[in-house]
Amino acid sequence: MSFEKNNLFDFNRLFIFEMANNHQGLREHGFKIINAMADIAQKRGVRAAMKLQFRDLDTFIHPSHRDSKENKHIPRFMQTRLSEEEFSALVAETKRRGLISICTPFDEPSVDKIERLGIEVIKIGSCSAHDWPLLERVAETGKPVICSTGGLSIKDIDKIVSFFEKRAVHFVMMHCVAQYPTANGKLHLNQIETMRKRYPGVTIGFSTHEEPGNLNAVRVAYAKGARIFEKHVGVVTDDITLNKYSATPEQVDAWIGAFLEAEESCGGEGERVIEQKEKDDLRSLMRGVYAREEIARGTPIRREDVFFAMPLGDAQLISGRFQDGLVADRDYLPNEAISSSLRSEKPSRKEIVYHSIHAVKGMLNEARIPVGHDFSVELSHHYGIDRFDEIGCTIVECFNREYAKKLIIQLPGQWNPEHFHKRKDETFHVLSGSMEAVINGKRKTLEAGDTLWVPRGVVHGFGTKDGVIFEEISTTSHSDDSFYADKKIATMPRDERKTKLLNWGQHQLEEIVEEDLGEGL
Repeated sequence: MSFEKNNLFDFNRLFIFEMANNHQGLREHGFKIINAMADIAQKRGVRAAMKLQFRDLDTFIHPSHRDSKENKHIPRFMQTRLSEEEFSALVAETKRRGLISICTPFDEPSVDKIERLGIEVIKIGSCSAHDWPLLERVAETGKPVICSTGGLSIKDIDKIVSFFEKRAVHFVMMHCVAQYPTANGKLHLNQIETMRKRYPGVTIGFSTHEEPGNLNAVRVAYAKGARIFEKHVGVVTDDITLNKYSATPEQVDAWIGAFLEAEESCGGEGERVIEQKEKDDLRSLMRGVYAREEIARGTPIRREDVFFAMPLGDAQLISGRFQDGLVADRDYLPNEAISSSLRSEKPSRKEIVYHSIHAVKGMLNEARIPVGHDFSVELSHHYGIDRFDEIGCTIVECFNREYAKKLIIQLPGQWNPEHFHKRKDETFHVLSGSMEAVINGKRKTLEAGDTLWVPRGVVHGFGTKDGVIFEEISTTSHSDDSFYADKKIATMPRDERKTKLLNWGQHQLEEIVEEDLGEGL
């Protein structure tokens, strides 16, 4: 028996062209819109979709109101009516041109039509976002769902997210302001960031109703985290005009161009790679270390013996790497550049501790995990601090009484060797990132939110590829209660495999002389 991974619909970087009623009830004009948008998507090299709207007008509008003009929408709907055959032709043309087919149903019979026509994705309009009978029918289809949130409070959006999650619907939420057109001061694009934080794992998009000439909105929306975008579109003719929030092909092309500029400007996810040109340009502005007076070989170099100035030579010591007491490798004349070889490029023990603590604090900050001030920190480096980047973990002890709590932080690529406890019973609770644990020889992957019970006597080890933070909740923790499978670890003095710090070691490390670090803290 083989198991295939469920391939979910990819919402990321999708542009939705909303036709709505801009076809004017004319199939051929609908074709014009589809082909104009497909040409733009092809030109710009983006994934795009054409969206229709379905209403079963015979049931959607009350019989006594079909001829009414009190509601401005009813005459518009009636005048632009298309048959199922005409809609079917529009869907076929959409697919022929390589666009994804999407439709917004406003009633249950329209969902039936979506299924009959083989439309791929369903969109829920803001006005239907709390139409629970309709949402129930949409959820039954098993199709991917896009839901707009115009006019909805966070409490209202919470209900929709919960509704779809409970029914295992693959969905995205679109920030939307249902004002047509939406003034720049009413866009509320910070809501995108709010939704991203509140609904982790849910793609957030932006359904736009601003004037088509406003190209700044899509740039900001992308920067805030929107990854799927929707805009009303149409084609102008001698007889057909567009409303103030629908974009012409030329305006759509400019809109996507603005997005692409923003995407390029924002760059990729995570830490950026520093290019060599940037390094070279900065180096040309840095200061080097020069001898102020004659310095004899073997003499300790003091700060008063040197001065810092530009330019910085290729093999010259940078001012920021100077350390009082470096020993001269040869005789130096006044104004001569001091060699960079005096200071090893290999990080010292102090630097390793500093860099590790900075990285750990950064991970805690990114994960929004505050630790307060009443705690202690321990770097556990089982094979020495020089291998801490691959073997070890950082332990933040919150409290240790009859019950204990620690935060265990592992940097990307770290592994904690297999061991067991005779007295401590513990449970791991992953807060951020992912990890692999080996329990009595069996490997188990844990994601954020997962827990793992480790009873007394159970051999376990753990590590992470991309970094992890997890809680260790246990009975009282004892310093002599870890028994490692690798007996070499047990033979090392405890202070060679443990670095204890108070308040992140801010004052402890300042008192340590650099050259003493080779023998440990």
